Amino acid sequence: MFVQVCLYFYCKCLWRCLKFVARKLTGRCELQRICYNTKPGASRTMKIESSLRGSKSKLLQTSVSVHPDAIEKTIDDIMDLKKINPDINPQLGVSLQACLLQIVGYRNLTAEVEKLRREPYDSENPQHEEMLLKLWKCLKPDSPLEARISKQWCEIGFQGDDPKTDFRGMGLLGLYNLLYFAERDTAIALQVLSDSLQPKYREVTKKDLSQFSKAEWERKKFDKAIGYSFAIVGINITDLAYNLLVSGALKTHFYNVAPEAPTLAHFQQTFCYLMHEFHKFWIEEDPPDIMEFNRVREKFHKQILKQLQNPDMALCPHFAASESLINM
Repeated sequence: MFVQVCLYFYCKCLWRCLKFVARKLTGRCELQRICYNTKPGASRTMKIESSLRGSKSKLLQTSVSVHPDAIEKTIDDIMDLKKINPDINPQLGVSLQACLLQIVGYRNLTAEVEKLRREPYDSENPQHEEMLLKLWKCLKPDSPLEARISKQWCEIGFQGDDPKTDFRGMGLLGLYNLLYFAERDTAIALQVLSDSLQPKYREVTKKDLSQFSKAEWERKKFDKAIGYSFAIVGINITDLAYNLLVSGALKTHFYNVAPEAPTLAHFQQTFCYLMHEFHKFWIEEDPPDIMEFNRVREKFHKQILKQLQNPDMALCPHFAASESLINM
């Protein structure tokens, strides 16, 4: 433990010395070097964020958590602190503003998503009920819902007669995401729902014939469905997207696709992408039954995390649900 502490302080002091030498040699502070030598996007913003958080200056440390309306003044204060002439370095202020908008925006988005996750579904709230009924209409346009409490809900992947019980884990966030998917990517959502309900044929092998009689095989060769319930998986993928967000893993993606502050719409279009990709991943994995869900989900989670380690990664820049956001 003592050696680790000594090594930590040694590296910290060494790093500060290296930054001091670099400034003397280049005539630029660390923020300038990052902005001038790193291309826009996640690479630049994450380096700026790390530099600000690791600074010994209280002003720089707190700049990553200011209100969006205070960003311009904060940049002016940083320029004064670093003795940087904005007339000689006009691009620096523009670059810092873009980075801070993304950093502060990510923090605010996390808070907004957390608020939705904590808000429970309330069947007495007309807005909540309206969203739920709209979800049904989007996914089952030709099948009127016979009653609010109905076994029909199982047709779109809820577990029982009343979907409100399935929203407990993710609160309103689960419903927001499912409805966004059904409204913005209706064709894909309907295809995924249809696939999840289709029987999956299994070929008879010699091993199977040796284990089962012909009559038994006829009963077993058709699975109940491809293997999962659409709505329940949507809520589960909402949980996956939520964890990617709060862990900071989605910074790579959002800093590359959102030129300014990432919004709830960016989070929801990412959810749409994850739903589509998980569906393809599930089919490729071809698990024997739903009992394999957690294993497949964890493997999919690791694959997404690996992709997000690439600073140039943008999960879904050309995904259908994100088209309106790309042109913002």
